[in-house]
Amino acid sequence: MKTPSRLIIFFMLVISMLSHAQSTISSEEWHEDLRYLQTTVHEHYPFLFKKVSAADFDAAVEKLYTEIPALEYHEIPVKLASIVSLFEYGHTQITFSTVAKNGALPVNLYHFNDGIYIEGVQKAHEKTLGAKVLKVGGMPVEDALKLIRPVVPAENDQYFKAYGLRFLTVPDVLHAQRVIPKASNEVTLTLEKDGKVFDYTFPKVELKDISTSYGFSVPNDLWLSSRRDMSKIPLYLRHLNDKYYFFEFLSESKVLYVRQSSVFNDESETLKDFYDRLFAFIDANDVEKLIYDVRLNGGGNNYNNIHLIKGLMARPQINKKGSFFFIIGRNTFSACQNLTNDIGTFTEAIMVGEPTAENVNFYGDARREVLPNSSISVNLSYAWWQDKPAWENKDWTIPHIAVDASFKDYITNQDPVLEAALAFNSVDGFILDPMQHLTQLFIAGKIEELKNDAAKFAHNPEYSYYNFEEEFSIVGNRLIQNGNLEPGHFILELVSELFPESISVLYSLANAQELLKLNAKAIASYKRIIALDPDGSLATVSQNRIKKLKED
Repeated sequence: MKTPSRLIIFFMLVISMLSHAQSTISSEEWHEDLRYLQTTVHEHYPFLFKKVSAADFDAAVEKLYTEIPALEYHEIPVKLASIVSLFEYGHTQITFSTVAKNGALPVNLYHFNDGIYIEGVQKAHEKTLGAKVLKVGGMPVEDALKLIRPVVPAENDQYFKAYGLRFLTVPDVLHAQRVIPKASNEVTLTLEKDGKVFDYTFPKVELKDISTSYGFSVPNDLWLSSRRDMSKIPLYLRHLNDKYYFFEFLSESKVLYVRQSSVFNDESETLKDFYDRLFAFIDANDVEKLIYDVRLNGGGNNYNNIHLIKGLMARPQINKKGSFFFIIGRNTFSACQNLTNDIGTFTEAIMVGEPTAENVNFYGDARREVLPNSSISVNLSYAWWQDKPAWENKDWTIPHIAVDASFKDYITNQDPVLEAALAFNSVDGFILDPMQHLTQLFIAGKIEELKNDAAKFAHNPEYSYYNFEEEFSIVGNRLIQNGNLEPGHFILELVSELFPESISVLYSLANAQELLKLNAKAIASYKRIIALDPDGSLATVSQNRIKKLKED
């Protein structure tokens, strides 16, 4: 039966109108969704108020509530995502696919140690492949990153590098966060390649047209990777799309390399079976060094971790310092953070690479809550995972040996992280935990050695992820608060020498000097604060303290 053309046109118009009606929501309906989110959080997820207070969360909600009528339609999901991201737990989020549902630029960006590069791109834009990103919409990329960060549920800087950088390619996000001044289906990037700086305007494409896996490009008929030579694939990038885990024996060096990119079971082999096969190989062969790589592991079912831990603990010949290396990185997240915690607690592993993307203790296992009018899904975590005591909780797990890659390393198929583990020959003289080492020197009264080693650690790239300024300050202030004035003053004086531009350290030092009646030194410290930041809030406080000390 042939349908009249007029009837077809009529139905097409009806479908179009219905679709349009479903995609437009009034300000009042957005307000209802926002209140629903606010009420749901307070009634069912109040425990999430750890990094943000309930008062600050509510203030952000009220601000958005007043802004909604003036916002463009595409901006509101982005702003809602920013509200949820206030909790700073990666599992608690409005997903990337929600804020990017209208499309993204046809590029894959990666943050190497020498900048942000176009790691992959659609073939139509091949001239930009491998270019360094300098500006986004005319704005320096560093400033653009700061503006988009509130949209990302970043637990730490590593999470932002691994999972947040893609938000920089979404025009809706760029406009909502005022990286670009108005909504657009194309964005101009300022790039540098082969010594030349140029502007290039990318159109928006559908998300399905972007070909990536584990943060790296997967070449196909439409997509290119800047790693052109595929004949020599680094071990950590092998079998990414066909195996969750594998191992390879480097017989000449007697090194067993293992890459595990998920804590879920593979369709072809469960993790327990894989671990059984792995340990059977170790038992039957002369393995002198085990290198276990989870830098791309974003999690799964952490109940699977126990079989690996038990197997390692049962093999002291491999579970010893200098023989077992555990590679972590910016994608190490969720159940793999649990695995990393267990590795740190129960094994002798030396950790190599970059810090993890997850807090040591964290909220995970999110429930999906659906906003009534927009049908936007909000993932809200409900399970608190605490593998470490509260006083050992950190923003991330820090590697003992800090190593990352440059863009040149990547495109030439080099792996400096694996190379660092392979090159490590002896634990003699190597300090795995610098803070513990310095603490022991302090307790032993080895002051000159403490000063010398502290200075070495503070400027050693292998310890680049240790926040010595913060760690030292915490110790010094804690000693002061407990009445141990002289030891606390010594620590704060030491850290002020290591970080002479730190205003917060100087202020703590000045307070300690006041308590010890070292008024001349306290005045000098306050004057230093004023000189470093004359317009800052602590400058005013310092001026008042100087006046009071002189009166006394």
